[in-house]
Order: sequence, then structure tokens, then C-alpha cells
Amino acid sequence: MSATLDPTTIGTARRWSMLGASTLGQAASAIAAHGPAFLIPALREHEGLTLAQAGVVAAAPTLGVMLTLVAWGVLTDRRGERRVLIAGLALTAGFSLVAVLVHGLVLLTVALFLAGAAAASANAASGRVVVGWFPPHRRGLAMGIRQMAQPAGVAMAAVSMAVIADAHGIGAALLVPTVAAAVAAEVVAVVVVDPPRPAAAEGGAPSPYRADSYLARIHGVSVLLVVPQFVVWTFSLVWLVEERGWSPAAAGTLVAVAQVVAAFGRIAAGQLSDLVGSRMLPLRWVAVSASATMALLALAAGLDVGVAVPLLVVATVLTVADNGLAFTAVAERAGPHWSGRALGVQNTAQFLTSALVPPLGGLLVTHAGYAATFAVAAVLPAVAVALVPVREERVLS
Repeated sequence: MSATLDPTTIGTARRWSMLGASTLGQAASAIAAHGPAFLIPALREHEGLTLAQAGVVAAAPTLGVMLTLVAWGVLTDRRGERRVLIAGLALTAGFSLVAVLVHGLVLLTVALFLAGAAAASANAASGRVVVGWFPPHRRGLAMGIRQMAQPAGVAMAAVSMAVIADAHGIGAALLVPTVAAAVAAEVVAVVVVDPPRPAAAEGGAPSPYRADSYLARIHGVSVLLVVPQFVVWTFSLVWLVEERGWSPAAAGTLVAVAQVVAAFGRIAAGQLSDLVGSRMLPLRWVAVSASATMALLALAAGLDVGVAVPLLVVATVLTVADNGLAFTAVAERAGPHWSGRALGVQNTAQFLTSALVPPLGGLLVTHAGYAATFAVAAVLPAVAVALVPVREERVLS
């Protein structure tokens, strides 16, 4: 189906239905990429794997995502969002089904890697659908909703795959991403239309990276801000259990609630950017707030005072609020002929950085403690404050 609709005349219901379909596609991608992590207990119990071995199996789809983000972005730039979403989600369902049917851990790991590689298609393509069909004064809110897909997908995987794997086996649990991706592909095929874009100039659209440092600075800011985000994501539960004496059930409940609040925080940040007519000003405010909150959390954790727990919740919300702002800004500045690649670079940089946080953070916690780890995580968003390209931002119109 070609793009035949005009963003200025398209009905509100159609626009929001495409946002819903894109968000569903991104959520299915998140289930395929992150869901296997919830199979680790079953892999250890039923397959006799060590924690390290089970971790390799669970990490396979994430590695697949990381290695193919830019390639899918290039394909989106050249072939369009709808085709990429349908093909990518269909392949995700197919490879997930292969993971259900294969025997042996090597084949399972390969199938999960390929499912993740296919699932990466949704990262750039679904975001471009939102940017293409929503006007600038509504994009922040729309992208904030779309950015809820990742925590929503992880939550759906968390409440289903571990339980199913324990009761019926790993193969049965992997039907969850299989069905999710298949349903999302069908919905996208029915609902999504490629947003219109101007014809590229002869010789191709020039690279936005050559024009100025705006995109590179946003990538740098996002890398700096993803560190405190994953410090909190990785160590909050174990900190509550080991340092604060909480039960695993109570700690898990608090972390889950904080993640839900954080998901809505992304929407609030996007709406704020629409209201002030800027993505970079709210991004700078988020960096300042994240740095201050992580510093206060470090101080409270070091003093072992009760306010550390609510500060952890606030930090959980603030450290993810930048994602939608940066994602939207990258797509807007890169333009319709380069945004797929630019979003691929954006996500790849964040994936690479986030992959380093657990091992390096674990070493820092072991040798210096949680308070020092939180303090180090507070420094990076402080550095990001000066890097946010507020002056270089164009007026939204």
C-alpha cells in the first residue's frame, strides 16, 4: 500500500490508530528481544545450565537487535516503514516459532539471535510512522506514548513467559513472542500507511551529520543518560534486598510500580516538549534533574536513611524521561531520507552502552558500594547538561 494520505487532512482516528499499531509492533519487538531473560530460571532448572550459560542464551536476541539496528534503518529509508514493519515482525514470529520447535541449546540460541535481529526492524520504522503522521506540536506526546512500548512489552513478557516456562516448558513460553509478533504484523498490515515524504534530491539526500554536530551531540547525551538509567534498572532490586532488608517480593513490586510510573513519565516529558515547542530544553531539564536525584540518592544511600527509597523511585522515573525526547529530535532533524539510519545509530549507541553497565557497575558496587556507584552515575548526566544542543535546535513548526 503506498502513501496516499496527507498528514494535514488525515483524520484523528486514523492517525491514532497508526500510533497504536506502531506501538504494538514495538511492544512485540520488546517481548522478543527481552522476554528470553525471563527464561533464565527455567534454563537453569530444566536444562541444568549455569547462570553464565543461561545468560548467554537470554542475551542472544539482544545481540541480534544491536547488530542489525542500522541495517534496518537503511532499509526503512529506502523501502518505507510499512514494508519493514510487516517483514520484520513476520520474520520475528517465524524465528520465534523456530525457537519453539528446535532441539538443543545451540540451535535455540541461534533462533533467538535471529528473532532479535528481525525484531530490530520496529525500532526505527515504528518511530518514523509516528513522526511522519503527527504534526510537530503533537509529536512529543505521540512519541512518548510509543516509547511506552518497551516497558509495556517487558512487563507482558515478565508476567507470562516465566510462569509458562515453569509450568509447561521453554518451548511453550516462546509462543508468547511468536504470537505477539504475528498479531502485530497483521495489525500493521491493516492499519499502517507509509507517511508521505518529498522526493530525494538528485544524487540522494545529503547526510545530516555533515551539516553540523546536532545529531552527534544528541547521541552523546543519550549515551551519558542511559548509564544512570541502567544503573537504577540493574541494581535497584538487589540494593533493596541486600542493603535495605526488603523481601524479594516487596522489592520486585516496588520496582514494577516505579517502571509503570516511569512509562507515564515518558508521555509527560513528550507532552511538555510539545507545550514549550522544544525537545532540547526539556532534555536539558531531565539531565539536570537526573543528576541531582542520583546525587541525592547516593548521599541518602551512604547515610542509610529512609528517604533513599522514594529517591530511588524518582530516579527510576527521571532517568528514562529523555528517551522519547531524543528519539523524536533525531527523527525530526535527520529528515525522512535519513531518519532510519540516524535512529539506528541512536539505538545502537544506547544498546552498546547499556550492555556495559551491569558488569562495570557490578565491579564498582563490589569494590566501592552502592552509594559510590550512584554517585558516579550522577556525574554523567551532569556532563550531558552542557552537551545538549539547545541553541542549535530549530524552531518546531
